[in-house]
Amino acid sequence: MPRLTKLYTRKGDDGTTGLGGGQRVPKDSLRVNAIGLVDELNSQIGVALAHGLSPRLAEALPIIQNELFHLGSDLCFLEEDKAEFKAPLIEARHVERLEDLIDELNAEVGPLENFVLPGGAVGAAHLHVARTACRTAEREVIALSRMEAVGPFVAAYLNRLSDLLFDMARYENKQRGMPEPLWDELA
Repeated sequence: MPRLTKLYTRKGDDGTTGLGGGQRVPKDSLRVNAIGLVDELNSQIGVALAHGLSPRLAEALPIIQNELFHLGSDLCFLEEDKAEFKAPLIEARHVERLEDLIDELNAEVGPLENFVLPGGAVGAAHLHVARTACRTAEREVIALSRMEAVGPFVAAYLNRLSDLLFDMARYENKQRGMPEPLWDELA
């Protein structure tokens, strides 16, 4: 586990930051941007939790937040450094756990009969914001993966998580007795 005795090092004043394996890279690199977007996503989930969510979601989301730290670690280490540093990684089991939760919540909310607008209960609205942050992080990871190798389950995890956050927003609205805001294609 990292132990930080000082929050500033001054090393990044030149516009670079260190990866897990010690390499210095520009702070605006695709890899660092992807890591930052995953951090932003995790913060959005934290905001949703802070506003109060139904017990099932309040139980599941801190686990996901922890897994997002694994995902950040996965991105922070170059593929060739992961074995040496024994970095926490996203694995197939993490993706499968998301799929299981999607199936569980989908059984509760039922099939989609129309496009759902973001909104409803405050917690659901925040989950929709987290979903959009997740899609942004996913797009950046895909862009990165075209330039450099990334962990084999990173993109799949973000893809499933965005679906899960959508289902969680629907679930939260249902638990709060809020009707789903639906798209009116005739408006």
